[in-house]
Amino acid sequence: MLNSTLIQPIHRTTLSNGMVVLVTENPTADIIAARIFIRAGSRWEDPTRAGLNHLLSAVLTKGTQTLSSLEIAEQVESVGASLSTDSTTDYFLLSLKSVSADFAEVLELAAELLRSPTFPAAELELERRLTLQAIRSQQEQPFTVAFDQLRSHMYGDHPYALSGLGTEATVTQITRDDLLAFHQTHFRPDNVIISLAGRIPPETAIALVEKVFGDWVPPATSLPTLQLPEIVSTPSCRAIGQETQQSIVMLGYLAPAIVDTSATAQQAPTASTHPNYATLKLINTHLGNGLSSRLFVELREKRGLAYEVSAFYTTRLDQAQFVAYMGTAPENTAIALEGLQTEIDRLRTVALTDLELQAAKNKILGQYALGKQTNAQIAQTYGWYETLGLGADFDVDFQAQIAATTPAQILSVAEEYFIRPYISLVGPSSAVEEVARIV
Repeated sequence: MLNSTLIQPIHRTTLSNGMVVLVTENPTADIIAARIFIRAGSRWEDPTRAGLNHLLSAVLTKGTQTLSSLEIAEQVESVGASLSTDSTTDYFLLSLKSVSADFAEVLELAAELLRSPTFPAAELELERRLTLQAIRSQQEQPFTVAFDQLRSHMYGDHPYALSGLGTEATVTQITRDDLLAFHQTHFRPDNVIISLAGRIPPETAIALVEKVFGDWVPPATSLPTLQLPEIVSTPSCRAIGQETQQSIVMLGYLAPAIVDTSATAQQAPTASTHPNYATLKLINTHLGNGLSSRLFVELREKRGLAYEVSAFYTTRLDQAQFVAYMGTAPENTAIALEGLQTEIDRLRTVALTDLELQAAKNKILGQYALGKQTNAQIAQTYGWYETLGLGADFDVDFQAQIAATTPAQILSVAEEYFIRPYISLVGPSSAVEEVARIV
């Protein structure tokens, strides 16, 4: 665990090529972690090429103009470092960590991967086969099937409707040229944020990043503008028959993005958090986070309905979703749906007690603090805030918003968003299709 009293303030600078550099000095461990964010992600994919970012992340480390896949792996492992890639809906990520003495070498390797990947054809085909296997495997998992159905229903033609893996049809069509074109468009210094945390002074870190990335010149063309389809609210119930030992019951509500996109907010010099974001995060903590949450206590402990039960509110740059779900015995499908709906509706009509609200605040703020213990977590957190456009101030603002939330605000926000749910059911046909007909 890190000693937070020794962690220094965040230093932010922008290089001449447009790359944003964030540095948090923490001398307590001889480790430096970095998170390199590219403002891309699956929301930038052509729908016919869904899954492109996932494949790109899998193949990015498999070869450059000067290094083979084996040479890259050997270079990382020879110094005991870690280097990995990932893709999400809203950003692409390259993560690295090493002891301080080896960090410059690992950062230079990361720069080469970002700037000159070759996407070898054989590696692409291998990763394609692995991705197709993962997609097929997920189709056998009732929760994933239910969530895919819910997501597709809620988002329609929006990229958020699809899994980051894509579909069998889209993944089969992705070519090496697609990867190269996407890389050429989005992987440019003025679209990159690098967040570092560890035993390195800010001036040293900035000088190192400048040395490694300073000659990376952005293209003359402007960054592309993203045009996304409108999300239209059309809640209803959908069911998929699958011969499983349990039914999955899932309720979804469209909810705000983390960033306030109102006209007033867009006129501000920097992005601001949506006014209901923190309140919905607090509602989610009370409703479905952990063994003391309302759903767990009421539906599993008291009524014995749930094998598993929880809720989540995704953090998204575009319109998000608030989801509550339960795994239950097929014969309990109807009563499980009624139970979930009752507990959510109660948030709209019965105010939380001061004790309930304070317990939720303590839980979310405690978990928030625990999420910033390591250098890797610190680098991830502040890089993510920058990617969202909120900056490091969000770290303090979010905690203040949580602390200031009142029972009346909980009621008001619940009344606004928890009106009519999208419903997704997966389980034996005799159980879920009958429930879907009467909802």
